[in-house]
Amino acid sequence: MTTDSPKPTLVLVYQRTSLPWVFESAERAGIDLVLVPRPDEAVSEDRLPPAVVDVLRLDVEADRAGALDALRHRYETNAFQGIVTLYDPAVPFVAEAAELLGLPGIGRDVALGAQDKRVMRERLAAASLNVPGFVRVDDPADWEKAASLDFPVVVKPAHGFSSLGVTKAESPQDLRSVVDEVWQTSANKLGRTDGLVVEEYLDGPEFAVESLAHGGDVRVLAIGYKGDPQGPHFEEGVYRAPAVLSEAVQEDIRREVVAAHRALGITDGPTHTELRLRGGVTPYLLEMGARIGGSGVSHYIASGVTGVDFAAQALRIAAGTATESLGSGPLPTPVAAAANYIVPCGGSGRITAVHGLAELRDDPRVDHVVQMLFPGDVVRPYPDFTGYPAFVLSRHANTAEAEEFHSFLEQSIRIDYTDDTHQEGQA
Repeated sequence: MTTDSPKPTLVLVYQRTSLPWVFESAERAGIDLVLVPRPDEAVSEDRLPPAVVDVLRLDVEADRAGALDALRHRYETNAFQGIVTLYDPAVPFVAEAAELLGLPGIGRDVALGAQDKRVMRERLAAASLNVPGFVRVDDPADWEKAASLDFPVVVKPAHGFSSLGVTKAESPQDLRSVVDEVWQTSANKLGRTDGLVVEEYLDGPEFAVESLAHGGDVRVLAIGYKGDPQGPHFEEGVYRAPAVLSEAVQEDIRREVVAAHRALGITDGPTHTELRLRGGVTPYLLEMGARIGGSGVSHYIASGVTGVDFAAQALRIAAGTATESLGSGPLPTPVAAAANYIVPCGGSGRITAVHGLAELRDDPRVDHVVQMLFPGDVVRPYPDFTGYPAFVLSRHANTAEAEEFHSFLEQSIRIDYTDDTHQEGQA
């Protein structure tokens, strides 16, 4: 295969081919992709999505310097116009590579600031945005620094993603053991632990916000409801958009998210923001990822709600071919509702059966059933994070219908386990 094409070409890092949305959007946008598959994924080059014109095998985590050298060589011999990822741990690498090659991007410092929850909290606080009380913990022995916070608190790996390690401590007496547990979980899962953040627990429901930035302009496209998880661990369960909120609260969220882009320096590209409404009214950011969220699920949600090809616009920005101004202003008027039911693990052990998924593939409301865990896989108990068993992505006339459908899924999907994990493998 070759990238010798009049089309713009992007290097796409660590995107699984089983999650189709970004590949489909690239094809619609007339953009060719050079895929860097994850090291643990076997990619058959004769069964690639049509937008993929080549495969470049790099290990950006174990050999960052080697991967950067390989990209430089590839760029010098067969130029590409940009580099992008939807995989949160790879965002700083992608930003560094773009910076090195003079390609569009946010820069490594901005990428690290958005990914490191300690730095993010400090930059948001410096911009006078809504921030809970928080403390950096750079060594587990320093846990007492956080004992003066208002409890309960939440302990998070500084560079964690999804629900990995995130644990609630109800009292100062619980804090030391929770810090030790999260530190060890992070070391086991990420291969390192370079710090934690401990922050005051925010009461109130959780929401996700999908946005695009270009040239410093920020357009908030969609706000979705993510449930009201109470802890001690925070397994994700639902994502339904548009969220049912008053116009005043929507505008408060929009203003806070736009201001957070400026505080963190994110001027170009997609973002996936998660926040809580403290007391049900005041938005507090939990995190902002400089990427399309959920390996493309955020594209499905934002596009289903607005009719905008979210991923295609993000790819054009990464390729430097986006010309239209995003502008600002209120959220687009919803054209429909879109939802993701994140099948909960509901236990731990070795999976023996998954009930209720196969029947959904013929349901007219369902566009995609994406299964990640199967019989034989081992699910480890929280605060470890094995992964999500499956996504069920669906479209509806309105959010009330999406909520009703999710209630049905709660009753119809079940995972059976055995505790025979003496030969535990990677799920």
